[in-house]
Amino acid sequence: MTDAPDPTETAAGQHAGMPVVRLRPKANARAIRHGFPWVFADELVVDRRTRAIPAGAMAVLEDAERQPLGVVTVNPNSKIVARMMDARADAVIDRDWLAARLSRALALRERLFDAPFYRLVHAESDGLPGTIIDRFGDAAVIQPNAAWADAMIDDLAQALVDVTGVSTVVMNGSGRARGLEGLQDRTEVLRGALDGPVEVPMNGAIYLADLIGGQKTGLFFDQRPNHAFAARLGRGGHVLDVFSHVGGFGLAALAAGAAQATLVDGSAAALELAAGGARAMGAADRVTTRQGDAFQQMEALGAEGARFDLVVCDPPAFAPAKPALEAGLRAYERVARLAAPLVAPGGYLVLCSCSHAADLTAFRNASARGIGRGGRRMQLVHTGFAGPDHPILPQLAESGYLKSLFFRLDG
Repeated sequence: MTDAPDPTETAAGQHAGMPVVRLRPKANARAIRHGFPWVFADELVVDRRTRAIPAGAMAVLEDAERQPLGVVTVNPNSKIVARMMDARADAVIDRDWLAARLSRALALRERLFDAPFYRLVHAESDGLPGTIIDRFGDAAVIQPNAAWADAMIDDLAQALVDVTGVSTVVMNGSGRARGLEGLQDRTEVLRGALDGPVEVPMNGAIYLADLIGGQKTGLFFDQRPNHAFAARLGRGGHVLDVFSHVGGFGLAALAAGAAQATLVDGSAAALELAAGGARAMGAADRVTTRQGDAFQQMEALGAEGARFDLVVCDPPAFAPAKPALEAGLRAYERVARLAAPLVAPGGYLVLCSCSHAADLTAFRNASARGIGRGGRRMQLVHTGFAGPDHPILPQLAESGYLKSLFFRLDG
């Protein structure tokens, strides 16, 4: 058996000056044509030439009949062996191409928001696969979670400066997604400089974001509309924000008129930032922080007989992938079981999941079981998702990961 003919000899390869990779006959080329952005390793003809393509390099993708489907970025080391960059087989992926994609993303955010604090690029949904960019006023943080973005990080940073006018660009190259791409952790300031945490106004509150040492990009913009909805429920009451990070739900509730907020998180650094945000908005005397394991803290609050008008639990992803789904759903059920008794009669419980492997139905069922086992009856009054600066690519379920369930509990 011999290797297939040199793919660079095809017309598409010669025209684009790139290698060619080809789908297997049983692969779903129609899905790619209709917008699905990924090609998995078992869908591609992977011969010695494909394996020799450097991770992050561009190639022309063809179907089994050698019809071009577009330009992809290839990573032979990843289960997602190719990611669609452009449906035009002659597209040139350079700084100008990046600037065009960034300009399109910026136009949406400038229509949505009055101030430049938002997710600017939401990976595949904004046409920049595996790449997250969050904007914090005059600074921006890039998470290059795909090999191509890591390889083109300097072009990406410069295009970002050219399009948005930001003066500071940070690369936050850490996390599970980079490991799956075979990339090493790397965090550095690529343009400009930072002088401590950045103040971020959102929903009337002020948050402090650590763009270098904070979790992911330093702040979670995706919960913005859910912060606002929860804040209405907490007006005039006592609020418990579990897995609070830098105070997302708790500080929004204080800005909307909550009497007091208790913030619980395992990270002392995150709670320090939350306290700093409370000081910046003149609410330091209405905030209490508790540092420690969230499950243990909820058990302790229950033993103390504590009750709150609004309890919010926004944990990390307990089910980041399908193999962790069952254990993740048990963890979500446990969160609900421990949180439910902490809600005052007629109060509200907000349960959140950022695990795309746990779909809405599975998460809702686990939450309802937990509330029931916590001895409470409930009504679901609202279901929230990520804000519009986190657009969903309908063909890619992973882009619609966030679910927030708002329950009212009986007496």
